[in-house]
Amino acid sequence: MPEAYHVAIMGATGAVGTELLELLEERNFPVKELTLLASPRSAGKELLFKGQPITVEAISEASFADVDLVLASAGGSISKEWAPKAAAAGAVVVDNSSAFRMDPAVPLVVPEVNPKAALNHKGIIANPNCTTILMSVALWPLHQHQPIERIVVATYQSASGAGARAMEEVKQQAQSILQGEEPTTEAFPYPLAFNLFPHNSPLNELGYCQEEMKMVHETRKIFEVSDLRVSATCVRVPVLRAHSEAINIEFSQPFAVNEALGLLEAAPGVKVVEDWQANHFPMPIEASGQDDVLVGRVRRDLSHNCGLELWLSGDQIRKGAALNAVQIAELLVSKQALKPKVLTT
Repeated sequence: MPEAYHVAIMGATGAVGTELLELLEERNFPVKELTLLASPRSAGKELLFKGQPITVEAISEASFADVDLVLASAGGSISKEWAPKAAAAGAVVVDNSSAFRMDPAVPLVVPEVNPKAALNHKGIIANPNCTTILMSVALWPLHQHQPIERIVVATYQSASGAGARAMEEVKQQAQSILQGEEPTTEAFPYPLAFNLFPHNSPLNELGYCQEEMKMVHETRKIFEVSDLRVSATCVRVPVLRAHSEAINIEFSQPFAVNEALGLLEAAPGVKVVEDWQANHFPMPIEASGQDDVLVGRVRRDLSHNCGLELWLSGDQIRKGAALNAVQIAELLVSKQALKPKVLTT
């Protein structure tokens, strides 16, 4: 019989955690046993997997004793504390937080881009930031054909990037505003309903926020181009789920639009959405719940002979987080790089 694995989801009750649970079932990942881990306040809750209720447990020293694979999405501080312990217990950890992304000893993986990097892990593999994943999937086929010299990107990031509570907050804010009431804010510093604002992560001395610098540093690491020129402006917009990005790409030579479209249409994880007559291009409402990154409005940069412009939308919770993690796990299985501690019979 094929091997099956004891899988743990760390942060199981969050937006990404519940998506991980659904994807393991939907994609029929070979799960022998499933452990759901969360904070003590979430312990005792029950979640369904293949129709069976599983009780959520509080993370503890004993949580990883028999676990083969940990899919972690519980935040950076939790991952820093527990991911090394899980790896020391013999599990492979695919971590969705920012805790290990820029650690030179930890591979940062998008399976459509750099699958071989996943095989060089030392117990922990990092999932990139959501905006970086979506952009990498779209730009890699172009970069493979002709190396990219410069990227200028503006992101339009949905509430889902801040979790389930933020999504609910936007709904409540919209209701309050429509009823003539003052909206309340907890997940964000300002009301997001009927509003937008620059991403509220901390700013550095140059005026770039943490989210923007993630795109710079992570793209360089994934593409293995340490001096790749990247500039990002990240904006939070009143969309529930799925991020969008407007990307300007500069090459050393002209890049024909038709050639770029052909490469994108053949690329794994990409779906070209272009209907110029109907003015129909990628939208977050259509990207939500989809595995593929929707790419369109591919056109020549009028200001630069060697530039292209494109627009994309992708599900932040799915490909931007949970799906990418599950795909990394599937990659390890396919390469026989994930071994169960006790062989199944």
